[in-house]
Amino acid sequence: MKKFVLFSLLLVFPASFCLAQNYYENTRNQWLQKAEQYKPELIITEKRPLKVVNIIPDNHSFQKWKVLNVNPIDSLYNTPFREKKEVIIDFGEHMTGNFSFSVRSTGLAADGPLKFKLIFGEVPAEVSVPFDPYPGTLSRGWLQDEIVSVMYVPETVNISRRLSFRYVKIELLGSSPYYDFNIYDIKCLARTSAKSKPESLPLSVDPMIRKIDEVSLNTLKECMQTVYEDGPKRDQRLWIGDLYLEALGNNYSFKQHDLTKRCLYLLAGLSDMNGYLLATIIENPVPRAQDKQFLYEYALLYNASLKDYLEATNDKETAEDLWPVAKRQLDIVRTYVKSDGLMDFEKLNEKWWVFFDWKEDLYKEVATQGIAVFALRESYKLAQLLGKEKEVADIPALADKMTKAARKNLYDKKAGVFVGLGDKQISYASQIWMILSGIATKAEGKKALAALNTIPGVCYPGTPYMYHYYIQSLINCGMNNEAKDALIKYWGGMINKGADTFWEAYDPNNDFISPYDFYPLNSYCHAWSCTPVYFIRKYPEIFQK
Repeated sequence: MKKFVLFSLLLVFPASFCLAQNYYENTRNQWLQKAEQYKPELIITEKRPLKVVNIIPDNHSFQKWKVLNVNPIDSLYNTPFREKKEVIIDFGEHMTGNFSFSVRSTGLAADGPLKFKLIFGEVPAEVSVPFDPYPGTLSRGWLQDEIVSVMYVPETVNISRRLSFRYVKIELLGSSPYYDFNIYDIKCLARTSAKSKPESLPLSVDPMIRKIDEVSLNTLKECMQTVYEDGPKRDQRLWIGDLYLEALGNNYSFKQHDLTKRCLYLLAGLSDMNGYLLATIIENPVPRAQDKQFLYEYALLYNASLKDYLEATNDKETAEDLWPVAKRQLDIVRTYVKSDGLMDFEKLNEKWWVFFDWKEDLYKEVATQGIAVFALRESYKLAQLLGKEKEVADIPALADKMTKAARKNLYDKKAGVFVGLGDKQISYASQIWMILSGIATKAEGKKALAALNTIPGVCYPGTPYMYHYYIQSLINCGMNNEAKDALIKYWGGMINKGADTFWEAYDPNNDFISPYDFYPLNSYCHAWSCTPVYFIRKYPEIFQK
């Protein structure tokens, strides 16, 4: 017990050791203790590779690499390796965990060390494209390659780094010419906190919908570690935007609500001194918020996540405990809303990272207004569920004022779409957040969404993250057939290109899209892409018929 308390104190010591006022001074330690209390046990499953494969250039395959089946895995175990030089193995499914293999000599005794290069890939391109010279904008260390020296044979090699992969390339860099050896007993101790697989969909459901649901579940399972990770390969951390979508998926599948609770408490306990939420939590070596990661819409989505958690669990004790955090985030809107009811986008953009999507050309003024109103209304629903309406009595009037301002200034009645004052760009993001916020009427939203297919130069989503909100906006506008078709086309498109988990970034017209200037760095198992499981299971009348 003493160790636990000390650990909790250490977590918050940097925040407490400060002359500035600590907004949650009396409760941070308690929140972090509760987060630790709800830390799940990881379920470890031994997984073994299925086969040896070749990966060859092919212009018609995803990222121009094609997988060819070669031999069962026993063919590797029973063949001397020195003359082979390299091999690619396929585990047959995506996994997250610790990799190991064994080496033994064949015939003559080993007289020198071995050196290998291992490359792990979620998709074929990762084990095929040279990593160097490295062109990416994030740490080169995220790429999953390892140099391994085996000083004495026989030996079992355990890679200490947790990995996320399906394919492994083993390349021999150095060996003695006087003996040969076998590689054998390759395995991965795969890990997840997902306790069981949810019930499968009925066989009567469209086969592609069933496959999308299966891959969505795999994606969510792999990202359910001791927090909801955004991606088990990269960044291996909790982000509020991913939490919001993962929790939605979990509510209709695994239903492991304690993991959601843990994440909500961690974010609260590690908020900044002024009470505002940082967007991301790094768990190791001890949980800490990433410095300066203030994302405007992510902070607001915390409130929606807490409201959804309460509706899913009826756990009022937790919701009341964390209510001060939700209430504080509303001050972000109050701070940046102008007297005319419009958000001061330029001022906000100077102080906060306004994200919405990985699209460099996306202009975000309209979406900024929309998500503010969405957050106000979701937060007021939370207050109503807790009987705390009086504490946020100004919110309904503020939301109405902002709604009127948006309709007056941001709606192009002639074109039937919402556009910004500073930029006349027409984007999916703008229409989506006007719809989800309730600023647009159902009829206006339907017209705007239909217009996106006819207006040239529209800024379309760059990620499954934004595409989730697109599907939800279609449903909100009663465009059920369009929602089903869009879900099949987008997520089914990834499946048709070989996905066994869904990806961080996906553009049907560009296999090489990357926010980081190097597509092998992308996460090909990413939390925010798991939400078809939410749509398919929440709206069976749309997606299961």
